[in-house]
Amino acid sequence: MANIITMAPSMFFISGGSTHHRASSTPPRKCRAFRATRAEKPLEELYKVKVERKVPKERLKELGVSKWSTWKTGKCKLPWDWQVDQLVYVEEGEVRVVPEGSERYMRFVAGDLVRYPKWFEADLFFNDFYQERYSFRAYGDD
Repeated sequence: MANIITMAPSMFFISGGSTHHRASSTPPRKCRAFRATRAEKPLEELYKVKVERKVPKERLKELGVSKWSTWKTGKCKLPWDWQVDQLVYVEEGEVRVVPEGSERYMRFVAGDLVRYPKWFEADLFFNDFYQERYSFRAYGDD
């Protein structure tokens, strides 16, 4: 996996003078400096988590979401691992998903349709009431 390095220019000043820290009559000069930053891939891409935002009612009807099982929780943290692919429609609230070994998180909110891949492991953080509809998927269930 390749990382992309981007350079953000910033300005700094160099003043003429000696190394003895005496005041100089030479005016400061502008020089360009570059700060390296690393562009990271989105976690959804790294962990193969697929998400559709603000899913239209027609799509939900096509998938039969109203017939899926319902799961609810309040404020809590849950370690979770997926033994099979799971398709989740967030009906209320939000969840922060922190993949195993990561410090970053994915955030899914009401209206998102999320597909978690088999063998994915993460900690789930719920800050308030949360409700989802879910369906376990077998290979080829698209």
